[in-house]
Amino acid sequence: MLYAVAGSAIANLDLPKVVLAVGSLGTAAYGVVDVTKGFGGGISNRGFGDIKKVVSKFISARENDGASALSLSSALSTLRANWLNGMALPDQKSIAKALIKLNLTNATAKRMAAVAGVNGELLTSVADKLATSAALTPQETDVYGRFDLLLTSLLDQGYQRGDQRYRNSAKLAAVPVAVGLALLGAWAMAGAGLASADVWRAIAAGLLATPLAPVAKDLSSAIQAGAKVAQSWRR
Repeated sequence: MLYAVAGSAIANLDLPKVVLAVGSLGTAAYGVVDVTKGFGGGISNRGFGDIKKVVSKFISARENDGASALSLSSALSTLRANWLNGMALPDQKSIAKALIKLNLTNATAKRMAAVAGVNGELLTSVADKLATSAALTPQETDVYGRFDLLLTSLLDQGYQRGDQRYRNSAKLAAVPVAVGLALLGAWAMAGAGLASADVWRAIAAGLLATPLAPVAKDLSSAIQAGAKVAQSWRR
């Protein structure tokens, strides 16, 4: 008898609409989390620490050391603004690399060479020649090319880790928001007569909303297509 009731309840569900509704709940939760950007960057601050860690290895943290053309705080302010505004990652990495290379001088070359793992004397010579527009020797060109490649690799590592940290944090933060919105909706529909079963259904919907949101439309279409196939088999 219990199985018959459960089967009847499931059969009466419009699964495509349920999936779309739950997916919409997830989208709304993401929207609420995204609004936190208006408060000092909010959730968007997550992940920037990985970028800061890489850039700080190449640019001196001392404001007035006389070695850097651009201080670390100025460079990080520019990069953070790009990060919070959601600029495309390739463009952000290009700007970060340009700012670091702007600080490649006679005084900073050996420190940067140690971070990148290239010859410090040759990179210092490269920095001197770049300042005077003198031609580079083949050895200097090779070292500068390797420095550029290793710098790109380190920045890519920092930005990819930062982006992954931000996405995971946004998803995690959206889960309790989705659960809260689902409970609020259930309470608004039921009022004082909110049953424990409704509470658990709302919690389940909230937990499913965040992972379901990106694929809700495709999943709903797949369910509809599967239902049509099943109906054709019964004929």
